Amino acid sequence: MSHSIAENPRERLIDRELSWLAFNQRVLELAEDESTPLLERCRFLAIFSSNLDDFYMIRVASLKRKLAAGITKTNTAGYNPRQLMTELSQQTQALIARQAKCFHESVLPALASHGIGLAKWSELTESEQSYVNEIFHSKIFPVLTPLAVDPSHPFPYISGLSLNLAVVVGLPESEDELFARVKVPSNLPRFIPIEKNVAKRFIPLEQVIIANLDQLFPGMDIKSYYTFRLTRNADLALEEEESDDLLATMEQELLRRKFGPPVRLEVNPDIDAELLTTLMDELDVKAQDISRVPEPLDLTGLNVFADIDLPELKFAAYQNQTPPLLRDIDSENYDDFFAAIRRQEILVHHPYESFTSSVVRFLESAARDPHVLAIKQTLYRTSGDSPIMAALIEAAEAGKQVLAVIEIRARFDEQANVRWARKLEDAGVHVVYGLVGFKTHAKLSLVVRQETNGIRRYVHMGTGNYNPKTARLYEDFGLLSSDAVLGEDVNKLFNQLSGFAPQTSFERILVAPRTMAPGLLAFIDREIENHKAGKPSGIRFKLNSVLDEEFIEALYRASQAGVKVELIVRGICAIRTGVPGLSENIRAVSILGRFLEHSRIFHFVNGGEDELWIGSADLMDRNLRRRVESLVKITQPDHKRHLLRAVDGYLSDKTASWHMTETGSWRRVMQTSNGEPLSDFHQASIDWYRARG
Repeated sequence: MSHSIAENPRERLIDRELSWLAFNQRVLELAEDESTPLLERCRFLAIFSSNLDDFYMIRVASLKRKLAAGITKTNTAGYNPRQLMTELSQQTQALIARQAKCFHESVLPALASHGIGLAKWSELTESEQSYVNEIFHSKIFPVLTPLAVDPSHPFPYISGLSLNLAVVVGLPESEDELFARVKVPSNLPRFIPIEKNVAKRFIPLEQVIIANLDQLFPGMDIKSYYTFRLTRNADLALEEEESDDLLATMEQELLRRKFGPPVRLEVNPDIDAELLTTLMDELDVKAQDISRVPEPLDLTGLNVFADIDLPELKFAAYQNQTPPLLRDIDSENYDDFFAAIRRQEILVHHPYESFTSSVVRFLESAARDPHVLAIKQTLYRTSGDSPIMAALIEAAEAGKQVLAVIEIRARFDEQANVRWARKLEDAGVHVVYGLVGFKTHAKLSLVVRQETNGIRRYVHMGTGNYNPKTARLYEDFGLLSSDAVLGEDVNKLFNQLSGFAPQTSFERILVAPRTMAPGLLAFIDREIENHKAGKPSGIRFKLNSVLDEEFIEALYRASQAGVKVELIVRGICAIRTGVPGLSENIRAVSILGRFLEHSRIFHFVNGGEDELWIGSADLMDRNLRRRVESLVKITQPDHKRHLLRAVDGYLSDKTASWHMTETGSWRRVMQTSNGEPLSDFHQASIDWYRARG
């Protein structure tokens, strides 16, 4: 190992937060790319904004806490909190400027050429103004609350992610200025359509309010007005060991989240300096917490453009397939459905293959089949009107034993999960919250069925959440199985989650926090030994994040021993590739696009025997050591071929992707050296499944 590498942490690891910003930059590049369908570019701009909000609420908030606590220690990537904050401020400002340029100079003019617009009030015709004013009087005005600030009215509380108007008013014939705040209601549409029956041209909600400010402050002179938006710390700090009732504690903590300290103030570039000083003082924000953003602030609402019904400006529609082995089954004959799984394991790939006709149907069949005795289910994120929840409630009401392991700490889904927990308990479902101190992130479903020759267990293990809505957009794999070994393993794991069984051992699954990290590290060492012995070797992982230092060091060791390591990483990637003496044999690619790559695949060449695992865990400390996660070994030869085909496709030099460079930055590769366009992996997969179907 070269000496300089060991001494300089920045040459050995990429900082987590900077790597995350590089991921969000890739999202922005999809919006900047003029070959991305126009309305989808709007969606990517909205995703970029929403991602950045989350980043400030959680990651920047956590960093600010360190600064406030006076922590000066350098992290393993070589940054102390102050250096990192400076770097993040510069990079986020640069990205926000790029987003604004993309939106105002490229996307808006392109939308206008299709008759789609975002208008200012002054650009509306008289009839449009009167139409919008009708909406104002009937729907907006009744919801507004102007709040004055003077000696008898303290500065109002500004909630996180709320858009606000700072209005400066005065009495006629008076030099005195008064400050008032008007909250732009977050429960009304962000952009208001300006024509009846046609939702193609819009005006920002705050512009409608500004045009009618005289009605909020009758008899006053409106001197000036500016929009601003505040982001607060939303990182929940649950002390479980001190909590008797996790559900009640979470409900209190969610209330507290609304009052977290400010982490960012977004303002117009031309905001009045004196007013900005007032806001900074009252809200306790510093100069580096300010983002100057051209109007309109808050582009998370751009989905309204993405949802306009103009198919020619979107990704081509596609029909997902029912998995072949589940196609010709009578929907009323539950035994047929379970018989298909008894014949052989079924590997499903969403969204190309339908989640509804496989996973939802598995649970609905279990709920209605009189031979099913029990259903056990983990739930991390699900949708509000989820058929899976309905199936669990139906099963419990039919007298089946139903266990739901609900993760009420699933970030930003806590509120929904708290509500579901209460609803399931009311229906007679046994609801548990997993192990103290560990989030339950494993994706597991177990059905216990009485059959002629005894009890049989059926399992679904997946890489994604039990959420039918996101399953249409998230790429994930899942396995339906009646394998007795796997059934026994999953049953043991559920017993561990609902009771006390710390010494459990498993045969076909790896489980965090106990067996997963040691198991995977042993497989990496085995590849190193195989390579030294002249046997076929190689490591290929597909993950959302690579951050865990123990694993990064293990992969560096593998690279130094000559093992080829290939990584497909959607988000954070702290490993450095192509560093002489350290990681020449490691390459990393990233694929973003129409679908959100979410599956985790672990492939070890294993002397030519190809060992493959799929599951819920990324290579992050929290996944490996502070969560309950599971990986399942894929044993059927055709399933192995199917997964290898996918991994080959992701890594193929014919597939468009981002490549990590030696400097740790990402370079988008869209065409071959002679200018031929590379294949879009998501479209190629849609075509492949359609042809197979």
